[in-house]
Amino acid sequence: MEEAMRERHAARIQGELLPGLDVVSVKSWEPVQVRRAPQGWKTLGCGNYAAVFAYPGDSRLAVKVYAPGRDGWEAERQVYRQLGEHPAYGRCYASGEHGGKRWLLLRRLHGKTLYDCLLQGVPIPEQAIRDVDAALDYAISRGLRPHDVHGKNVMVQDGRGIVIDVSDFLKQESCSMWGDLKRAYRYAYKPLLGRKPFPVPVWAMNRLRSAYRWVRRRSKEQPCRDVLDETKAPPDGGAVSKS
Repeated sequence: MEEAMRERHAARIQGELLPGLDVVSVKSWEPVQVRRAPQGWKTLGCGNYAAVFAYPGDSRLAVKVYAPGRDGWEAERQVYRQLGEHPAYGRCYASGEHGGKRWLLLRRLHGKTLYDCLLQGVPIPEQAIRDVDAALDYAISRGLRPHDVHGKNVMVQDGRGIVIDVSDFLKQESCSMWGDLKRAYRYAYKPLLGRKPFPVPVWAMNRLRSAYRWVRRRSKEQPCRDVLDETKAPPDGGAVSKS
């Protein structure tokens, strides 16, 4: 993106979105809340650190705004710089801080999360799993440590896998969530839903989520977050990297 274009986007974000925006973090382990947003700036999703908004007039872009007092903005900018250009990740075109609010201008990614695929009975192709494997290996080769890669942070777009949240890729502790998800895909999803997927009820997803947390506690591992994490609401019809 050209510098002049970045400056125009930044001016619009800081002139239209931020002055009328109220994003708060009530509890650190729960998604932030958007209490007020300017007309035309649709909320796509809320994570534990920030909220994501559609960029009016351009479906290729989205804006991520961190709640006051929540860390991660600097780390996420660094992660995008280290990742560079890769088809399985988004891009950060610009970032800034204005009136105490920190924001990122991101490439918007469209598709369905693995979590939504299960809820809606949409097939999850093996190619998407292989794509994410390759993407995580690439991140490691760039000096990063993939973390918090779960069912709502991985998306299927045109049969290919995309990682939509990289905000925790600077954390140093190990995280087995993607490996756990792959085992669930291989030994549960493929035998039961591989040939003829059907919608999995929300109550069943919640049971699986609780069982996963129980197993991790019994194994005395420190959980990163749930494989089927429900704390990060996915965008409806599109997403960007969320925290």
